[in-house]
Amino acid sequence: MSDLEIRNLHVNVNNREILKGVNLIVRRGEVHALMGPNGTGKSTLSYTLMGHPGYEVTEGEVWFKGQNIIELEPDQRAHLGLFLAFQYPVVIPGVSLANFLRTAINSRRKVENPDDKGIAIPEFRRLMKEKMDVLQMDHAFAGRYLNDGFSGGEKKRAEVLQMAVLKPEMAIMDETDSGLDIDALRIVSEGVNTLRGPDLGVLLITHYHRMLNYIKPDYVHIMLGGRIVETGGSELAMHLEEQGYDWLREKADPLSI
Repeated sequence: MSDLEIRNLHVNVNNREILKGVNLIVRRGEVHALMGPNGTGKSTLSYTLMGHPGYEVTEGEVWFKGQNIIELEPDQRAHLGLFLAFQYPVVIPGVSLANFLRTAINSRRKVENPDDKGIAIPEFRRLMKEKMDVLQMDHAFAGRYLNDGFSGGEKKRAEVLQMAVLKPEMAIMDETDSGLDIDALRIVSEGVNTLRGPDLGVLLITHYHRMLNYIKPDYVHIMLGGRIVETGGSELAMHLEEQGYDWLREKADPLSI
């Protein structure tokens, strides 16, 4: 099974409890949107799922592909097929986007088969061009240093390109819409929609309904105070857009917010 299952997850950051019992299942082939106000724990969840060392799991489990991955290093989680698209992608001067992606592909292939010699350069070039065309990216983009001098839209397209090339089974997208204008948002969303299918599960973290106008989620979850307090269909995001969070604060257990 390639489902991502989060069970009663509690997480501390700098000795402060941020996540206070998160329960969530994301199955392959599904898109789940996670919404909530600033400071409620959405990004903490994303970094915890990928194994950031600054996030201390004090209770709970995270199961993926039949194993509890809490003790695994970030690269081990990535090799299993877990992927994180960052809200603020890191700049890596001196390393081209193409070299970064080829190294990542070869690393994963080496884990699957220690005798693998790596993806052939002509095959890799064809793959890159194919995926860049989907995202409406100039092919010259591959030669630029990773995120160095990229606009906000270019950084987010580079993140989606990584997802397209690496073909994860579970993608966590941390506020991919942050800093995007309407045109960039549409292009990035179209890229994500192109990748949707039975082999990919997506946890889409966002503040705003606008991205969900382009990427229709199967489920919407609302997080308050480090817990998921409401789950519904795409209509829940529209209701949130119209009503804000006050109705949920009134409905939720006061201890949870």
